[in-house]
Amino acid sequence: MAGLRLGPLLRYTDGSSATVWVEASRPCTAEVRCADGAAGTARTFQVAGHHYALVPVTGLTPGTSPSYDVFLDGTRVWPLPGSPFPPSVIRVPAAGASLDVVFGSCRWAAPPADGHDPVGPDALDSLAARLAAGGGARPDVLLLLGDQVYADETSAATRHWLAARRGLADPPGAEVADYEEYTRLYHESWLDPEVRWLLSTVPSCMIFDDHDVIDDWNTSAAWLADLRATPWWQERLLSGLMSYWVHQHLGNLSPAELAADPLYAAVRSAPDGTDELRAFAAKADADPASVRWSYRRDFGRVRLLMVDTRAARVLDERSRAMLDPGEAGWLREQALDGRESYDHLLVGTSLPWLLPHLIHDVESWDAALCRGERGARWARFGERLRRAADLEHWAAFPASFAELAGLFARTGSGPEAPASICVLSGDVHHAYVAEPAWPAGTAPDSRVLQLTCSPVHNSVPPTIRAGFRFGWSALARLLGRRLTRHGRCARPPVTWRKKGGPWFGNQLMTLTLHGRSARLRLERARRDGTLETLEESVLTTS
Repeated sequence: MAGLRLGPLLRYTDGSSATVWVEASRPCTAEVRCADGAAGTARTFQVAGHHYALVPVTGLTPGTSPSYDVFLDGTRVWPLPGSPFPPSVIRVPAAGASLDVVFGSCRWAAPPADGHDPVGPDALDSLAARLAAGGGARPDVLLLLGDQVYADETSAATRHWLAARRGLADPPGAEVADYEEYTRLYHESWLDPEVRWLLSTVPSCMIFDDHDVIDDWNTSAAWLADLRATPWWQERLLSGLMSYWVHQHLGNLSPAELAADPLYAAVRSAPDGTDELRAFAAKADADPASVRWSYRRDFGRVRLLMVDTRAARVLDERSRAMLDPGEAGWLREQALDGRESYDHLLVGTSLPWLLPHLIHDVESWDAALCRGERGARWARFGERLRRAADLEHWAAFPASFAELAGLFARTGSGPEAPASICVLSGDVHHAYVAEPAWPAGTAPDSRVLQLTCSPVHNSVPPTIRAGFRFGWSALARLLGRRLTRHGRCARPPVTWRKKGGPWFGNQLMTLTLHGRSARLRLERARRDGTLETLEESVLTTS
């Protein structure tokens, strides 16, 4: 009899359909049955000895929230017997209803319930506990903005499992090495009971960041050359991309996009889709521009653009860009197309566009050094500093930073401009709100904001906290200007101010969007398993 190994995860939803992701213990037919009669089935596909299904559910009715069960070969496997949680539901908002978007990033796997948690309470656990108890509004979508798993920072339990499987003497040691070990990370992260229930009942959108593969992934051409010279990197990267495609990327796509995807068709039709998926990952490594991990989702009159800021990079120092030309063109087209059809534009990018001023200036200066503005000796120093200090956000790609500012000005101007353009980011293990300003006469009509929220479940040392706080100060700005003069850096096209924060701890942000109004709430997980509100503010009004 087939058993449920992982999931269900409620992924894509719209006004009439949804997709539900599961991993089963053997080949079978997965079925989702809703209490109101909506249903769907899918046959599992196989990758590296694992069996998955993405079940399309049709016949849903706007304004309803039917509960659902999952069956494998006709046997009910979800809800779990004796579950303390309420039934999982597929909530289908009515047209014109408000939209609650919860987002965050950087979730290190929680330890067992009886284990010591070295990084404090998990914000997703706390959110799940509140929802299960009937407190607060259920989010319409959960955006996970990178570092859903940590391939390079494994838990004690995973290190023990790795040691039993292959030993840790040879590289990559206690880091994951192949697809099977990646599946261990997803099981460890998504089998957490509270998170498992939460992901079964709140739709989710995901995008990777560096730790989903390795810290500083694609920092520079020199970094990539060094990694490619190691004997373990190729298998690590291919396995990372393959497991991301299976566990995260597929669920980001609509049923129509899935039906048109030749890779999905090939993997599903093969007795074992491992070779097809591995060939795809190898192509993505050899020619990153041939693959698009970014995607668009429309929630009524809210448009979400989730942007790949890792695999889509151009790393040549003289043409360095956060997004390759095709990806940049896609982002521009998606932002400008049909502006009259949306009131709010959300740009999900794991890496913040606007940083504390000193950090921005250090990254711009370092990029200039690496480009050779001060000679070969400074360039070598710049590369060492870039890797040591993780200097690889949008500021480290000055042309891309400026291009994004220009896109926001263009998108946010004129009679079709949305009420708000919000850049949703994580990565930096603290939260803040920043607002850019354009030179007189060039400012957009939309309110543009950088909303950064991280981590969901991780930590930041006190010295780094102090550095982030200092990075916003007047003295830091003075120091930053001196560095950019030394690097002969061009002035950025916008200035910006911190509007809130920095806040530290395991936390989540919620955007509530209704008509042309937008409200923000930031909540932090407490040791007692609850969420405390740190900030509430009105961003725009109708």
